[in-house]
Amino acid sequence: MRTTDLSWFGLRVPPFSKEIDDDDLWLPTSKVDLVDDLAEAIEARATILLTGEPGVGKTCVLRALRRRLSPETYRLTYCHNATLGRRDFYRQLCVALGLTPAATAAAVFYAVSTHVEELGRERIHPVFLLDEGHLLHQDVLDHLHILLNYQWDSRALLSLVLVGLPELEQQLERRRNRSLYSRIHHRFTLDDVTGEDITEYIAYRLQRAGADKTVFAADAIALMHEHATGALRDIDRIAHAAMRDAARRKRKSVDREAVERVLAGRIPIA
Repeated sequence: MRTTDLSWFGLRVPPFSKEIDDDDLWLPTSKVDLVDDLAEAIEARATILLTGEPGVGKTCVLRALRRRLSPETYRLTYCHNATLGRRDFYRQLCVALGLTPAATAAAVFYAVSTHVEELGRERIHPVFLLDEGHLLHQDVLDHLHILLNYQWDSRALLSLVLVGLPELEQQLERRRNRSLYSRIHHRFTLDDVTGEDITEYIAYRLQRAGADKTVFAADAIALMHEHATGALRDIDRIAHAAMRDAARRKRKSVDREAVERVLAGRIPIA
C-alpha cells in the first residue's frame, strides 16, 4: 500500500501486514479459552494435537501460547519443515536446539533425547511445536512416540504439540500410528473465526495502524467474511486491496462496492 493510500485513511503503517510483533498480536475472543486450555495441557506436561483449516489462526494461537509460557520454565522449539525424512527431521531439531547434528540417525536421536533429559534435570520442560504436521513422513510418525519415552516411560520430560490440517488427525488414527496417537491426551480443533471476530480483528488492526475512525462499512466486512469463510489470511489480502481501491477512488470509507471490485478481479490481490 502506497504512502498516499495510507495517509488517505490517516494510517501510519499498513494495517494488514503479516509482519506484526507478538506484543501487537490480536487473539480472537472466541480463541482465548483455547489458549488457556493449551497452556494448561503443557503445564501438565502433556502432548497435544491442534488441527484446523488453512488460515484460521493456528500460528496466531501458537504465538499467543508462547507469550503465556515462562521461558524460565519452558523451552519452546518451533519446527515447520515437516517434509523431511527421520534423520533430517532430527537433524533439524538439533539445529533448532543449538546442538551439533551428528552423522547417523541413531546419533542424532541420542543427541536430542539426551538434551531433553538434561533440561529435565535443570527443571526446564521442553516443548516441541511441530507445525504442518500433516506433511510429516510416515517414518517420522513411526518414531515420534519413542521420543516421548523416558526412564521406562515413567516420566513426561517432553511435550509435543502437533499442529496441522484436519487430515493430520486422520493420519494419526491409523492403526500404524496407534502408539503415538495413544500418547496424545489433548486434542483440539481450531474452528473458523466468526463474523464478530472479523469485525473485532479489522478494528484492532486499523487501530494499531493509527486509525481514529471507522474505515470499513459493516456490509463490506460481512462480504469479506462470507467470501473468505473465516480465513484471516484471506481477510488480510482482500481488506488490503479494498482499502487501496477506495483510497484511489477518493472514498472516505471502504464500502461493499470496493470489496466487490476486489472479488470480481478488477483490483489485484497481492
